[in-house]
Amino acid sequence: MGVLRSIFSGIVAGAVSALSFALIHAIFISDIWFSLPILLAAGAICGFCLGWTYGLLFNAPSIHSWLTYNALYVGMFVLIGCMSVLVFKPVTTLAAVMASDGPPTYLFKQELPVIIVSTITMTAIIGKLYARTWVHIGAILLTCTVLVILLGLNVSAIGLIAIPRSSLYLILELAGLILSINTVFAAVFVGLEWKVFFSGVHHIRLPIGKR
Repeated sequence: MGVLRSIFSGIVAGAVSALSFALIHAIFISDIWFSLPILLAAGAICGFCLGWTYGLLFNAPSIHSWLTYNALYVGMFVLIGCMSVLVFKPVTTLAAVMASDGPPTYLFKQELPVIIVSTITMTAIIGKLYARTWVHIGAILLTCTVLVILLGLNVSAIGLIAIPRSSLYLILELAGLILSINTVFAAVFVGLEWKVFFSGVHHIRLPIGKR
């Protein structure tokens, strides 16, 4: 029941964070309300994965463990961006990317090495910290993969795009959007799980093999 509750809270929090993303983007960057159904679906999927794995990995839910767990995934995006800048050389310009009608799909194939290495690295780190079974490792790997595909592709393309100094603020905007999504997501989840986090009584879920 604890895992199901975490999944439900994750889905709701993910959808709310997607809505907040659309609002922030519309106010400060451009109107993307036409993409709201896709954003809500992506947010719900990411929330499902994060809520599911959190429910699996943590026997005694707490705000500290929840915020720490979320921070690790923010760190994953930082890792992806840093690796992209270090590994790749620019193959296109920011003006060309912004002038295209859709996402720069032609860059995605070139991003694969960074995406794969970053996903495996973060799976190993989070698994080392929290996993107790191979089921946990698989759940973490799936969560990292989903987050990278739905949220991290633009981050992994940074090293492939020549960004003039006058446009470096766009990197800050991207970082701010990621942080805002995660902040809203984590806060909404805490609100939904408030009684669980502060009840003082947690249902202990023993690792597989010890039940």
